[in-house]
Amino acid sequence: MENQVFAEVLVDVGAHKINRVFHYSVPPGLEGRIQAGSRVMVSFGRRRTGGFVTGFSRLPEGLAGRTEIKEILELLDEGPVYTPAQMDLAAWMAGFYLCPLVSALNSIIWPRIQGMDAKMARGIYPAELTGGTGFLDKLTKKRRLVWKAAGEHPGMSRKDLAGAAGVSVSVIDSLVSGGLLYYGSIEMRRNPYPEEGPAARGGFLLTADQSLALREINSATDRYAREVFLLFGVTSSGKTEVYLRSIEHTLARGRQSVVMVPEISLTPQMVSVFKGQFGDRVAVLHSRLSDGERYDEWRRIASGEAPVVLGARSASFAPLDNPGLIILDEEHENSYKQEDNPRYHARDVALWLAGRFRAVAVLGSATPALESYYRAQPGGPYRLLTLPGRVEMRPLPGVRVIDMREEIKEGNAGLFSRALVDAVREKLERGEQVILFLNRRGYATFVVCRDCGLVMKCPHCDISLTYHTGGSLRCHYCNHATSAPDCCPDCGSGHLGYFGTGTQKIEEEVARVFPEARVVRMDSDTTSRKGSHGKILKVFREGGADILVGTQMVAKGLDMPGVTLVGVVGADLTLHMPDFRSAERTFQLVAQVAGRAGRSDLGGEVLVQTYSPDHYSIIYASRHDYINFYKHEMRIRKALQYPPYTRLARVLFTGRDEDAVRKAAERLASILARMTEKGEYGDIELLGPAAAPLPRIKDRYRHHLVVKSKSGKMLRGLLKNMMDRVELKGKGGVNISVDIDPQNLM
Repeated sequence: MENQVFAEVLVDVGAHKINRVFHYSVPPGLEGRIQAGSRVMVSFGRRRTGGFVTGFSRLPEGLAGRTEIKEILELLDEGPVYTPAQMDLAAWMAGFYLCPLVSALNSIIWPRIQGMDAKMARGIYPAELTGGTGFLDKLTKKRRLVWKAAGEHPGMSRKDLAGAAGVSVSVIDSLVSGGLLYYGSIEMRRNPYPEEGPAARGGFLLTADQSLALREINSATDRYAREVFLLFGVTSSGKTEVYLRSIEHTLARGRQSVVMVPEISLTPQMVSVFKGQFGDRVAVLHSRLSDGERYDEWRRIASGEAPVVLGARSASFAPLDNPGLIILDEEHENSYKQEDNPRYHARDVALWLAGRFRAVAVLGSATPALESYYRAQPGGPYRLLTLPGRVEMRPLPGVRVIDMREEIKEGNAGLFSRALVDAVREKLERGEQVILFLNRRGYATFVVCRDCGLVMKCPHCDISLTYHTGGSLRCHYCNHATSAPDCCPDCGSGHLGYFGTGTQKIEEEVARVFPEARVVRMDSDTTSRKGSHGKILKVFREGGADILVGTQMVAKGLDMPGVTLVGVVGADLTLHMPDFRSAERTFQLVAQVAGRAGRSDLGGEVLVQTYSPDHYSIIYASRHDYINFYKHEMRIRKALQYPPYTRLARVLFTGRDEDAVRKAAERLASILARMTEKGEYGDIELLGPAAAPLPRIKDRYRHHLVVKSKSGKMLRGLLKNMMDRVELKGKGGVNISVDIDPQNLM
């Protein structure tokens, strides 16, 4: 056994304590077939589980002869199911985000390991014949028609081919028996966007700022060295054109490109743009694809057929062997952060890819994350590129802030200010389009009994139920749904009040105030079906609707030339959330949705309704003034020592027993306090423990603890040592999770 080589297997058990490889022997029947990258079935403890072969080695010293080495039970996939770079990425994610290596690897290669077979189409095909096409002269007219149709449309059924050629099926049968046609199967691609074919694109003259940005990016690509650019450009400044031309340059150098967008709602528009430029060389990856579509796109990327990858955050995991350019569009969006294990951020992955492959990363936004803009200052790790003006010298839309407190004082208690009603009516009379934005779906935010004060809450979460048209109450966290009661379940009163406003209520109010208007709504309720995003946007873009009512889906990146008015119905919804980023997110949302107006020669205007007109985030957003917002907010961040001046981690405790959750949080806080009291981890600050702002979700109580440090390395070192000491599935069914650089503290 001393000289025997064993397979090193990473077992598919996502537990921190099992975060290493185990040795297994290769049975004689599998010798020569198992390789690094194979997926296998093994016995682990008392169970059978999958695993990944990472390599081969002799047993470590001291282990030989002291333990029985189990055999691999079954070869599930010869593979390799991952590339060396993907395993390196998984290892980096495990170390950076403190998650099990196998959890990181599974998230990266998920489309590859689904076991999805290629889609095969059986039909009739023309045989490959030698000697040219002279034999056609000897065929009857009907047989020549069949041969032509089979060549133009290979793979048709016997009946369809006969119909296409205008002959009887007996003619088909005679050509098959004569060897000129044959029944066969070919692989069919499951194309997620068959309607989005290559479209002609006109030539665009770049502005001086675009040309400078493009030169800098292309020059860095040519140097074959890691470089990170922050492309800071106002809305409609032509960032996408810079992306397209830098991708062209990268492809000409024989390298691949990845473009990530923050929301699936952007993908149909982006697919159309990118396929118009690069045709079938574009592969699309996001969670709304079927397993088969994702698997086929994955294989097209791995084979080199699709060197341009477009998608949401998981596009960063594509099986690329030579990426030269990684683009993160709307880089400020918090949807780039995965909320479940592994809790990675696509921006971090993009930067890792740039380092691994000596590639260029471009982070684009009109409202960059404060951390990104901070890193792009002189002496920082990013280089700043700016696009300060809109293309074709179009002005940014004028923004008016409407104080809703004054509206109420003057007798208007409706959802829409008088100014907004007048502006919408004017646009409708001119045949122009309007976007009305409210970042809350549903009809009424909560239902309350006017007699006893009972608020209808989700039985599984500490959240009020949202009323939806059709009479349903729904929880937007666990999706619990029930019928709205006719009377109070506590006191029996029939005096129920419906308060708050969602997009359904806005849609209803639009229909009442503007009965002549054609209205479409875009939120997660109307876009749950596959392809629904693209259909709604297509109707609106082609003039099939006058008013688009939507949530944050309409605030990001949409290019609608017909929109001349944007109304922000409630700018305060994100402003008073218990999160240190609330002002930043409010500024970004208002500035981004304002950018949907005035994207053509028609011009545009924006009306922002708010109860906090004096808040600096509203003031600076109304002025399109990112720089002064940045300076103001950074003074507050520095005083309170929040990112980017410190690094954060959140430790979240969840369980069904509230007392057990609280005790687990207090116990771990004490452990961390003792670990840091000698100063070996630098200047560490512990905030909490306390009940999370959302104290119960899906019947699980939630407490959290926030850890601050000026050093990310020290922070991870502390938490890794803590995780080595503590069982993350603690007593009383309490689960403990760690989130490095959290984007959500709710």
